[in-house]
Amino acid sequence: MRRAPVAFSAIAVVIATGAAACGGSDSGSSGGSGAAGAKQTVNVTITSKACTPDVATIPSGPTTFKVVNKDAGDVTEAELVDGDTILGEKENLTPGLSGTFSLNVKAGKYQLYCPGADTEKVDFTVTQAAGATAAATRGAEVTTALTAATTGYATYVRQQVADLVTTTGAFVTAVKAGDLDQSAKLYAAPRLDYERIEPVAESFGDLDPAIDARIDDAPDAASWTGFHRLEKAIFADRSLAGTGPIADKLNTDVGKLNTLVAKATFQPAQIANGATELLDEVGKTKITGEEERYSKLDLLDMQGNIEGADKAFTLLEPALKSLDPKLASTVRTRFTALYQALSPYKEGTGYVSYDKVTQDQRRGLSQAVDALAEPLSQVAGVVVS
Repeated sequence: MRRAPVAFSAIAVVIATGAAACGGSDSGSSGGSGAAGAKQTVNVTITSKACTPDVATIPSGPTTFKVVNKDAGDVTEAELVDGDTILGEKENLTPGLSGTFSLNVKAGKYQLYCPGADTEKVDFTVTQAAGATAAATRGAEVTTALTAATTGYATYVRQQVADLVTTTGAFVTAVKAGDLDQSAKLYAAPRLDYERIEPVAESFGDLDPAIDARIDDAPDAASWTGFHRLEKAIFADRSLAGTGPIADKLNTDVGKLNTLVAKATFQPAQIANGATELLDEVGKTKITGEEERYSKLDLLDMQGNIEGADKAFTLLEPALKSLDPKLASTVRTRFTALYQALSPYKEGTGYVSYDKVTQDQRRGLSQAVDALAEPLSQVAGVVVS
């Protein structure tokens, strides 16, 4: 889980609404013109004042947003939003750093949102482009494979969240019964379910912070809710006194997530971007030990993120093998290497406590994550072509 922006939740690129995410690391002319299906690039500059695009209006179609933080110390991310839904973003850009995200944007009114800037939201318009669509030019076989990926991913997400409802319910029952040992035992299962589909939850406004915020993500301790609030009670405080309402709220929020994913639809590069986000989560909060600081179950969370990213890639893999077989092979090889890097820490049905993993060992895990994250981040740009 990442910190919640000022207006609503953290990033996540997985739910299709007014924009259908595809990808594109190649660029056409900035601002783009011409038929739909041709790639275009929008350059976005982050300053303390705002996140400013080089053009305010573009035609619909595959678009890469290239984001650079010019000099803003307190503003480190840019998002394309449709109301309260995050369609695409790039975060953790400190001054001087840059990054990209890709979408196949449909005609409509959007905003570029930079939490913490003087002007947080800047209007951004997409007009209807004329011409052939990308789907019409990429070939029937690839189109069929990508369609299968979107329906398969929707099925996967719904099943994971259905499992999350069940495992959270059992966990909440133990918490409300005041059973510390049983609560500790049942804490791991819903964490694994949640981490596999974390970017999906993050796209639903304030739902992810309510479910998954760490103490440093919450505005104050009194408003802190979710898994990690209960994690602290179980593993650090060793007392469940007064946690009944927090457990009830967690159960309710997970139920809301279940309702929302039942209506969700997905597009190919949203799936690819979501896989990249999951790998980013491993590198930013799991490797560091920030996520499960009381239970020390960070390796389990890593497993969930990696499995979720792997499932997303596996669904896209048949199409990617046709579009870019070398990239498909590289990503698969590095997934295998990452699983191998994680395997020495297995212990029974779980993993060793993360405080037993040395700094050198953590660096080794981080290197395996980084080696996969770089080629995986290219997949969205290929599936839009």
